[in-house]
Amino acid sequence: MDGTTHDAVILGGGLAGLCLALQLQDACPDLDVVVLERRGHPVPAAAHKVGESTVEIGAHYLAETLGLRDHLEQAHLRKFGFRFFFSHGRDDLDAVTELGVREVLPTPSYQIDRGIFENLLGEEARRRGIAFRDGVSVRSIELGQGDTPHRVLCTGDGEPWMQARWLLDASGRAGLLRRQLDLTRDNGHHAHAAWFRLDDRIAIDQWSDDAEWSARCTPRERWRSTNHLCGPGYWCWLIPLACGAHSVGIVVDAAMHPVESINRFPRALDWLARHQPALAREVAAREDRLMDFAFFRDYSYGCARMFSTDRWALTGEAGAFLDPFYSPGTDFIAIANTYITELVRQDLAGEQLAPRVRLYERLFQSFYDSTLALYRGQYPLLGDAEVLPIKVIWDYAYYWGVLCQLAFQRRLTDAALFAELGPELEQTRALNERMQAFFGRWHARSRGRNPRAMLDQRELPWFAAMNATLHDVLDDRGVRARLRDNVALLRALATTIVERAASSVGDTLREGMDDLATADHRPVLFTAA
Repeated sequence: MDGTTHDAVILGGGLAGLCLALQLQDACPDLDVVVLERRGHPVPAAAHKVGESTVEIGAHYLAETLGLRDHLEQAHLRKFGFRFFFSHGRDDLDAVTELGVREVLPTPSYQIDRGIFENLLGEEARRRGIAFRDGVSVRSIELGQGDTPHRVLCTGDGEPWMQARWLLDASGRAGLLRRQLDLTRDNGHHAHAAWFRLDDRIAIDQWSDDAEWSARCTPRERWRSTNHLCGPGYWCWLIPLACGAHSVGIVVDAAMHPVESINRFPRALDWLARHQPALAREVAAREDRLMDFAFFRDYSYGCARMFSTDRWALTGEAGAFLDPFYSPGTDFIAIANTYITELVRQDLAGEQLAPRVRLYERLFQSFYDSTLALYRGQYPLLGDAEVLPIKVIWDYAYYWGVLCQLAFQRRLTDAALFAELGPELEQTRALNERMQAFFGRWHARSRGRNPRAMLDQRELPWFAAMNATLHDVLDDRGVRARLRDNVALLRALATTIVERAASSVGDTLREGMDDLATADHRPVLFTAA
């Protein structure tokens, strides 16, 4: 027996799948959506899944697109931005370069307790009439073609066989469709990660009794940041959760730090003692409060195809995954879910899918490739207190200036905009790739000076303004003007960065970047050490 045919069956009821279900239901209220989740609900708080830190696109998507702002404000933590310490081998966090903000920036982002949040998503899905079936395992998938429905065999409560017009894979790293269709691709970025949760707050603000250092931030709550402790070829994260637990991660370049050095908790603690002794001390003091431990070998991968005219699609880690640095995971869930929702809506309206599938596939892969450039080959310079702060400013400006504008202004599916601005956006993508290569060359000659200093991103007026204006509501002309202004700003910023590096290590670093000298202004950067 073929079973019931549903409009859409979503494989996976984690963050990506439940968010997709809510977005689909909002866009198409009469859509018959079923979500199949292997785990039973409710899930535990804290010791559940990695991916707690959100940035601007993901936070905007959860708060505004899905309408969950009240829950985020009440049940989770407002993030005090990203913060970086160049503390490799150091026990004196107050004596190294710190990059971050003294006061929180206007556009909000959140530290999310994934257990609490996914429980809320499941409850909200059921409240809105979505069939959310937890404790169900998918045993086999038969993909249909043309108008033939897809078939899914399940075990658990409910119908064993079901059919779907749309089959949407949000199964995480299980990657049910990606593996079945052999879509996984090596993206050239090879790194490992280990992480764990401790049932206690790690109060980084109390790591020093230096009054000046403590008073740098208002309020004195560095612990609310996504704190990065950086060194050559690695970084460690500290992410607080509203339940009082703290998430700790170690992320390493595969060529510089073998996974075997961090793939067990005792090994990870020994590794921290060598590389980040202050953090090792804090973790060791809370060893009896360890909640979980996990690791991924070679966690980053690409995907040959995300969307199909045969009415299947991938989202979240079921498709492609980049890197936890800069926390882009929820951003790319938001982007993929938005494209999937629009494809389903167009299909219901009887529109041709092929042109839109081609466009959304090209755009998604372009966004993925542009973001991948921020990571691939860049881990060796993560411990460089001279180069990384400038790279971070560039990476943020590129993110806020282009991708955030498209997401906040709801232009991710605007074919006319991409047709008009395509050449300019492509030139900016190419410039980003040139700048990433330039940062590597600069690092090779950098002295890596690491003075006691606070580099406050809010003190860069243009930078703070980019963040403050993300929520501006712009018309068609305004969106195009904003993007063109940001493209010009990025070119000028590239010029400023090249001049800054050349003044530090020599004019030969300008080679291959001479065309940037035509920029007509110079955005201010931090004072050089």
